[in-house]
Amino acid sequence: MESIGVVVNPIAGMGGRVGLKGTDGNVAEARRRGAEPRAPARAREALRSVHRRAPSLTVYTAAGVMGERAVRDAGYEPTVVYDPSESDRETVSDGAAIASDPATAETTAADTRAAVRALLEHDIDLVFFVGGDGTAVDVAEVLDAEGDAAGETPMLGVPAGVKIYSSVFGVTPADAGRIAAEFDRVEPREVNDIDEDAYREGTVRTELKAVVPVPVAPAVQSGKQVSSGSVDSLAAGFAREVEPGRTYVFGPGSTVGAIETELGINPTPLGVDVWRAANTVGGDGTTASAADGELLARDAAEADILDVLADPVTIVVSPIGGQGFVFGRGNHQISPAVIRRADDIAVVAAGEKLDDIESLRVDTDDAAVDDELRGWLRVRTGRFTTRLVTVV
Repeated sequence: MESIGVVVNPIAGMGGRVGLKGTDGNVAEARRRGAEPRAPARAREALRSVHRRAPSLTVYTAAGVMGERAVRDAGYEPTVVYDPSESDRETVSDGAAIASDPATAETTAADTRAAVRALLEHDIDLVFFVGGDGTAVDVAEVLDAEGDAAGETPMLGVPAGVKIYSSVFGVTPADAGRIAAEFDRVEPREVNDIDEDAYREGTVRTELKAVVPVPVAPAVQSGKQVSSGSVDSLAAGFAREVEPGRTYVFGPGSTVGAIETELGINPTPLGVDVWRAANTVGGDGTTASAADGELLARDAAEADILDVLADPVTIVVSPIGGQGFVFGRGNHQISPAVIRRADDIAVVAAGEKLDDIESLRVDTDDAAVDDELRGWLRVRTGRFTTRLVTVV
C-alpha cells in the first residue's frame, strides 16, 4: 500500500456519555449537556498506529479536525484535498471554527461525502475514516456512486460513534491502524445503520445500507447480532442475590433489562439506570427486602450516574452479541470515571449468546482502565450457572 485517504467526523460519539445514544441531529443538545469530542483523540491513536508500521505512506486528508490535525500529530505531512471552511454551506457562519476546534465543529454528512470524493481523485489505496455507522454510510454511498472511478477502493473505520452495527470497523483505534498499514486483501462486509430517534425510544431498527470491500483481519469487528434466548432464570437468580444498600448501575440491553424488571424497575431498554437496593433494616427499625430499592436515575448520562453513586457499587452489563463488547459500544455513559467507582462488575449473558463469542472486549477511551478490565471474567449465564470468559 502506498497511500491512504483520511477523513474524521469530529462530532462522532459526542452524544454517548451525555445519554443521547447518538449524535445525529443532536449536536447542539450534546454540547448543551457538556459533551466533549472523542473522535479526534481516537483518530490520533489510530494514525499513530499506522505511522509506527508505515511511516512513508502518502496521506491525503481534509483540513483541520476533519483529518489534517490528527495526521500531523501522528507524524505525517499530509496533502489537504478538502477544506470544509471553503464550502458553500449556509449553515456555517465561521469557517475557521470548523478547521480548528472539534468542540465547535459544524461539519455535516455533506462534508464527509465531499471529502471522500476529493480523496478518491488521488488514486488512494484505502479510505480510512473515523466515526460511527452514520459516517460509514456516508463513505459507502460515495464509494458506490463513484463506481469504477473509485477502483473498488476499500474502506476501514476507526470506531468513534455511540453505536457500531456495521462490520467495517477495527475493534479498537490501534487495531484499525495496524490493519490499515498491513492488510493485503479485502472481502465484502456490511454497512448498517439504525434509526436514532427510534433507538432513543428503545427500538432497534437496523437497515442494510451497503456492502463494501474491507481489509481482511481478525481485528475487524463483526456486525451486531441480537440474541433472543430466555434469560428469565438468570434474572431471577441475580435478583435474589442483590446486596442490601448496594448501588447498581444497569447498562443497556434486554438481558440486563430482564433483571431490572425482576426487581420491579421499569428499565430503559437502551439507556443506563441507577438503582440502590434497600437496607434490610430501615431507620424506623422495620425490615424490608433488599429488592425493595430506589431508582436513583433513569436513562442517565455520565454526570447523572456520578451524581448519585454511593459505595458500594456494582455495574451490570451484557456483551453485544457477535462482537463481545462489554464497555465502549452503546454504553458510553458508563465511562472510565464510573467504572473506577465500582468495586464489582457483573457481566450477564444467556449461554447461547456466549456460544457465538470467542472473547469479551473493552474500548473505554482509557488505556489504563482497559488494561485493568482484561483477563478472565466470570459471566453469569443462569440462575446458578457461570462461565469463565477472557476479556482481551
